[in-house]
Amino acid sequence: MKVAYYKGCLASLSAKELDISTQALAPMLDLDLDELEAVTCCGAGDIHEAEPDYYLHLNARILAHAEATGADTLMTICNVCTLNLRQANWELQLDEGLRERVNRNLEAVGVPPYSGSVEVKHFLWLIAEGPRHEQLKQVAHKGLKGLKVAPFYGCQILRPSKLLGFEDPDRPWTLEAIIEACGGEAIDYPAKIKCCGFPIIQAREETALGELIQPIEQAVERGADAMVTPCPLCHLSLDAWQSKLRATTGKDFRMPILHLSQLIGVAAGFQESELRFRRHVVSVGPVLEKLQA
Repeated sequence: MKVAYYKGCLASLSAKELDISTQALAPMLDLDLDELEAVTCCGAGDIHEAEPDYYLHLNARILAHAEATGADTLMTICNVCTLNLRQANWELQLDEGLRERVNRNLEAVGVPPYSGSVEVKHFLWLIAEGPRHEQLKQVAHKGLKGLKVAPFYGCQILRPSKLLGFEDPDRPWTLEAIIEACGGEAIDYPAKIKCCGFPIIQAREETALGELIQPIEQAVERGADAMVTPCPLCHLSLDAWQSKLRATTGKDFRMPILHLSQLIGVAAGFQESELRFRRHVVSVGPVLEKLQA
């Protein structure tokens, strides 16, 4: 299946390991990635709030370049990118007049017009069910036997459900399905669908850390060996900010946090060059040691 591949900002910069492991994994799941290179950031929530029309043009430009590849699916690997692109796509598909105005502006700067034919899907959705889910069981030949993994969805891949809608935002199942297909044990806990705190860390750090500690603490209490998330912003919060939690609460969780593609990559027997665990703040060593025991 050919898909236009939009990796977003973090996987291009501070979370390069996410892009590297995704690109290594994709062909094993029959995903032919046509990477979009002449594109910008989706604008996240900041530009959407401050300059909604500018945000719409930013995302329409990404969608137009995706459509120009000939693919009918734009694959994302970030919750925030998924929400922003689906929001913009919904507006452009619904309002022909709006789409025509945006297209005129895009064409003035050399961007191909967008007809509205692309569907935005997160990598998680493409592999959670159907033939690729069955392929996972073959790809994950080394497995995750004995590993207890706590899934962390975050908020922007589940809500608002009218825009995302792949699964019940209160009872999601996709990460659990993938963990189990890879031979691991999925750990259930209430905070797996909560916000990681990233959007407010600069303005209200204490509140953000209060959000962040809940999923990590609950995962530890339920005996998880690691956590997995489909969002690089959630990964950044959960991985890098454990040091902030230690400084403010005295609790040293040392909970390894894996990107979705890394978790599958471990089960598939990927090498360090394809996983890049050395880029993480919290060591993934205990996970690898448990699987080798």
